[in-house]
This record gives sequence, C-alpha cells and structure tokens, in this order.
Amino acid sequence: MGKPTGFIEYLRELPSDRPPLERIHDWDEIHEHLPEDKLRTQGARCMDCGIPFCHSGTLISGMASGCPINNLIPEWNDLVYRGLWEDALDRLHKTNNFPEFTGRVCPAPCEGSCVLGINNPPVTIKNIECSIVDKGWDEGWIKPILPTRRTGKKVAIIGSGPAGLSAAAQLNQAGHWVTVFERSDRPGGLLMYGIPNMKLEKESVVLRRIKLLEDEGVTFQCNTEVGKDLPTETLLKEYDAIVLCTGATKPRDLPLEGRDLKGIHFAMDFLTANTKAVMNPDDHANFISAKGKDVVIIGGGDTGTDCAGTSIRHNCKSLVQLEILPKPPMTRDANNPWPEWPKVYRVDYGQEEAAATFGDDPRGYLTTATRFEGDENGHVKAVHTVQVDWQKNDKGQFIPAHVPGSEQVLPAQLVLLAMGFLGPEQPLLDAIGVERDARSNVKAEHGNYTTSIPGVFAAGDCRRGQSLVVWAFNEGRGVARECDRYLMGSTDLP
Repeated sequence: MGKPTGFIEYLRELPSDRPPLERIHDWDEIHEHLPEDKLRTQGARCMDCGIPFCHSGTLISGMASGCPINNLIPEWNDLVYRGLWEDALDRLHKTNNFPEFTGRVCPAPCEGSCVLGINNPPVTIKNIECSIVDKGWDEGWIKPILPTRRTGKKVAIIGSGPAGLSAAAQLNQAGHWVTVFERSDRPGGLLMYGIPNMKLEKESVVLRRIKLLEDEGVTFQCNTEVGKDLPTETLLKEYDAIVLCTGATKPRDLPLEGRDLKGIHFAMDFLTANTKAVMNPDDHANFISAKGKDVVIIGGGDTGTDCAGTSIRHNCKSLVQLEILPKPPMTRDANNPWPEWPKVYRVDYGQEEAAATFGDDPRGYLTTATRFEGDENGHVKAVHTVQVDWQKNDKGQFIPAHVPGSEQVLPAQLVLLAMGFLGPEQPLLDAIGVERDARSNVKAEHGNYTTSIPGVFAAGDCRRGQSLVVWAFNEGRGVARECDRYLMGSTDLP
C-alpha cells in the first residue's frame, strides 16, 4: 500500500449530510461530498492488513460479513490514495456493475468486517466507492461498451430490479440479445420505486445507468406483466432462456382488529406512489399523503426509515415508529464479535430528520400494536400498543410476551406497515410452473440458479428471500454466468 502508516496517522472522516431541517423541504439527495484531497487521505487509512475480510462476502450468524460481490476494496482504496482515479474505477467495475447504487444504499457490510474496525472506526469504504464512480461519470470515463460479438441467443429477464439489471448487463456483454420485462412504468424495480429519491436519485442516478444499458443493447419492455399482458407460453417458446428476477414483493401483513380501516397502507404502496408523484408532479392519482397527520410506522428497518423521511417531507403532524425488538447496544456485544455485522444502535437519515423536527428519535422499542381503532367514517384514528418482553417458550424459542400495564393509545390518521416481505408473488411462478421451496421462494441452488424447468433460472430475492441489494447484484451476476454456460456450453463471465 502507498501509505503503510495511514491508519495510524489519519482519523475517519465522512462528508456531512445536508442539515436535516433544510433537506426535509425537498427530495434532493441528502449527502454532500468530500474534496479529493480528503478522499485520498481516507483511502490511505486502508491498512495493508494482509488478510482483508472486507471483500470476503461470507455469511456469519446469518448476516453478510464483507462484500457479497467481492469488491477489490484494498486495491481501489490504494489507487484513490495515489490519485489514480480511472484505474480505481476500472477495478470497481470488475466486480460491480452499479457502484453508484451500492455506494448510496448498501449498508456496507464491508465496513463491518474491516480489520481496522477492530480497534478504530473502519475505513470509509462506501463513501470512497461512491466517490470513485461519481467522478467516473463526471469525467466522462463511463461510456457504453458494446459486445464484441452477438451469439444470436435471446434471453428474457422478468423483473428489472437489482438482480435483473445485473443479469442483463452481464448477459448482454456475453453477446446475447437481452429483453427485460417490467410491469411498472419505469425500469429499476426496488431501485426505482422502493427507495425514495433523497436516498437514491432517479433521473440523475438510476435512469442514467439504465440509459447506458440501453445504449449497450439491452431492451427494456415496461408496462408488461408477464402472465397477464404477455403469456408465459410466449416467452418459453420465443426465448432461449428465461431468468426470473421478480423480487420478494409480497408484504408481511398485520391482521389485527381494525386492519380493514381506511388509512392503513403497506409501506411499498406509500413509497411507490410518492416517488411517482415526485417524478410526475401533475399525477397524484394514487398519492398517499401524510400531510397534517399523526403517522405511526410499524417496523424499524430501512423501509420504515424511508417511510419516516417521506412522511416528514409531507409535513406530517407527528411521527412514531414501532419496533418489536429491543434497542441495540451502542457498541458490539460479546456475542457479536468482529467480523460479524455489528448489531449496534444507529440513527439513519429518517430518524435524524424526525429528531430535528419533533425533538427525539421516533422509534419505540419492544413495542407492538394490538389493534387499530377507527372513527365514525371507517378511517383509522388510533393505534393501541403494548410493550413486550422476549421470553422462551416450551420449545426454547423466543416469543414476545405482552407486559401487563404497558398499554398505550397513539393517535394515528395514517398507519404504514413496514414489517418486511414474505416472498415472491405466486401467480407468475404458478403460470410458469417452477418448483418452490418451503418458504414459497423459487427453488434453485445458490451458485447454480437453475429451476425445475430447463432453461429457466432464478436469482435475487425471489430465490433467496428478502435480502440486501448487494446480494441481488451477487446473484444477478451469478445467474448470468450460469445462463451463459447453459446457452453456450461454457462461459467467460466472472
């Protein structure tokens, strides 16, 4: 490495986000950027550790440890330190088709397994990654790369989310004719409508990369729901291979008393309608507004955070986020050692904005809803809650037991259910006839990706269940490799 003592000499530094009370008045990206000299200093903190775990991409205790797409992190950190930005971009693109996405929305398991992070704050890997690719776009280094040959083979990819996009990019470079079918009005899947604009800008970031894929030869066919607008038999007949990348879009419901009241919505319906309204200001047909309302979000994950940030931008009256799990510790517990993903207390952008607006972190831990109360018009007006205590049952499983006397009633005219997803929607899978596993996901082994039907492959959340964007990129690249091998007998794809 160019600076062997950099990890001793320099402290971790990240760019400041835009002030919360400023950014809540628009939908622009919340992050600022470090100047180049400071980025080079941060690259110098990468410590030549000998056995880097940051790009290991393994699962430990069921969570990612290191980068699932095996980014060559020490290499491009060193290149940034040396000022060799174009070389750093080349290293980045060797393993990652879309670093501008992961550099913005990935939770950075690489940083959780950084060796420097054992005793000091880890290297700012995610920020450096984003800075490399942004500089590449700014300098004009990222241009369409056309395949050197065409095989004549046709591949249909169903779903244009993270897995579908990475599969399309790789299969196109292998020379196949790739058509991506998307039921929504724009490509991108989760990247387009599941993540708000202030976290991942649509026009300047997502659609820019999709335009590049189109220039390279990928065809996107939107407003087309396979199995409804286009018979599955047609795809099976007209294409040499099919890749299922439909995601895990069946939301987890909360079937409590009062669930059928108006004003209770799944988080993705709320977020999708909002992003469509941001991109089409004159179209508010399905817009769900939080303006002037007491909002209760049920679920404490990333989707709940996105609902919080969105509700605040609508100018909601109040905001509460319910989390059934306990509040994480400030530092790693003894049973959560490095290089596991650190399960520690974090304040994400939505909670930061809520604290700035209303005075405190909106999350209530160890709390669950018990019923929804409505008004005379059939609209939700309150959420009844109770605190829980996690106890073992007679099978040794932890279950949440209600704590007597801890009941509360929260005012709510808008309730958003952000409790994760149960798996892929089944009608398309039924129509194609692929075998499912016990969790209703498409049955296909990781690393192989073949389904019960020859020539039909599956990758991403529809195969593995709800997971990180970066795992979807891992699987999209992997399924492209195996699909290419199926079509050609061998493959050069990584």
